[in-house]
Amino acid sequence: MKYKDYYDILGVPRSASLDDIKKAYRKLARTHHPDMSKAPDAEVRFKEIGEAYATLKDEAKRAAYDELGHPAAGAEFRPPPQWQEDFTPGGMSFEDLDLADLLAAMGRGQRAGPQRSMPVKGRDYESSVSITLEDARRGSTVNLTLADGAGERTLQVTIPPGASQDQKLRLRGKGGKGVNGGPDGDIYLHIKLAPHKVFRPDHQDLYFDLALTPWEAALGAEVEVPTLDKPVLLTVPPGTRSGRKLRLRGRGLAPDHSDLYAMVRIDVPTALSTRERELFQELAKVSSFNPRAA
Repeated sequence: MKYKDYYDILGVPRSASLDDIKKAYRKLARTHHPDMSKAPDAEVRFKEIGEAYATLKDEAKRAAYDELGHPAAGAEFRPPPQWQEDFTPGGMSFEDLDLADLLAAMGRGQRAGPQRSMPVKGRDYESSVSITLEDARRGSTVNLTLADGAGERTLQVTIPPGASQDQKLRLRGKGGKGVNGGPDGDIYLHIKLAPHKVFRPDHQDLYFDLALTPWEAALGAEVEVPTLDKPVLLTVPPGTRSGRKLRLRGRGLAPDHSDLYAMVRIDVPTALSTRERELFQELAKVSSFNPRAA
């Protein structure tokens, strides 16, 4: 049996509401109706559009279709084993049906005993939310608005401390309602981290640029640096070179197992006083240091 991507055929996302699906169908049906279009494949496209709409407008059929997963369009696949028993009439095999026939057979599957409809899990939904790095470290609560066949609803979602870019949270049982006693679906929430003016995340670690003077880098120093909580003192070892990473343990997005890294960049004054120039000239005379030496 070949898989047909009904969402792609209608040009809607898998989270589309029933209203969105109806609007897409009406627009495409007008465009590709054989009486309106002169394209050679108009009749085939019109049939595909109608088939997709017939499935996605029906809550039970859509839930069953979503349960099939998301194979590539045109790929060969086999539905879950229990479908053979519940959704194929008269003991027919899957080889005797195409996807449209299989979904149309729902509710009229034949068995040796009393006829029944198979429990179908509710639809899963995917959504995303953007949070600040501060909220990612401390945890936060966000309001998530979800549009489904029942209309719009708002959920309050708790994001635990230590969230990272593209992390996926599973909200069990918060998706679409199950059919025929099936379990409710889930919501998969993708975490996005908003850009920060100082810090750059890498998984749960954080990085920032630390500018040092030549004498701080050469002699060592204690400098105040920012963190997501409050400024702290960082010890710069003597002889620190540009590009070195200095680690502050436990100061990343996950307090227990991530760190903050200061990326050293040595800066020089753009304007020198007379005395500063004299001191740099004296240093140039007495120093044997040559960074370009082999």
